Amino acid sequence: MNGIIIAIDGPAASGKSTTARRVADRLGYSHLNSGLLYRTIAWLGLRDGWIEDSDRFSVELAAISIAMERHPSGFVIRANGEIPGETLTAAQTAIRASLVAARLDVRERVLEVLRSAGMEGGVACDGRDIGTVVFPSAALKVFLVASVEERARRRASEHGIEPDRQRLELEVSRLRERDARDSARDHAPLVRAPDAIEIDTTRLTPDEVVDLIVGLAVERGARTVDDICDFV
Repeated sequence: MNGIIIAIDGPAASGKSTTARRVADRLGYSHLNSGLLYRTIAWLGLRDGWIEDSDRFSVELAAISIAMERHPSGFVIRANGEIPGETLTAAQTAIRASLVAARLDVRERVLEVLRSAGMEGGVACDGRDIGTVVFPSAALKVFLVASVEERARRRASEHGIEPDRQRLELEVSRLRERDARDSARDHAPLVRAPDAIEIDTTRLTPDEVVDLIVGLAVERGARTVDDICDFV
């Protein structure tokens, strides 16, 4: 696989995963979603009953066989021989994933898997420490931001909910708590890399955000799928 590494970071509900996936499609790259790894660990811990057992957690974590298999359409996670699939989207899994991500042993394990998966290049990877910790030498680093109110609206829309004022206020509160937790954690806190390009998506459409990032990637040597097809 030829291509650069694109690191896309930002707070919760800033559009990282959707943007990274669409950028990868435009460039013929693979989308590398770091959040799914944290969700996988949380899912296993919840299912097997050790997520709240501090003594057992480290032992079980060390025993997990976890890898990201690269396919033309992207990466597939396999944990202990299983493909978690849609179980990773459960609300309880997402909540627990945010908590386990604060653990140093979890972050070290995820770091190892991500670097192994992306070492050949040609990936668009999203998370909260991709440009600062996982791929500090990435050719392109982007930090997506948006107002907390807009992020709350997007989060509600993701779940197919027509947000009223009360629901939005609740989601705003949740996101602010999440931002504070992610920014204050001891290990790999949420912070923009010094050389990352910040893009405020509050008033941009998803297409406009993708166009901006693809343009930046092309400036750094990436080629779009259309360019490759024309060359061939």
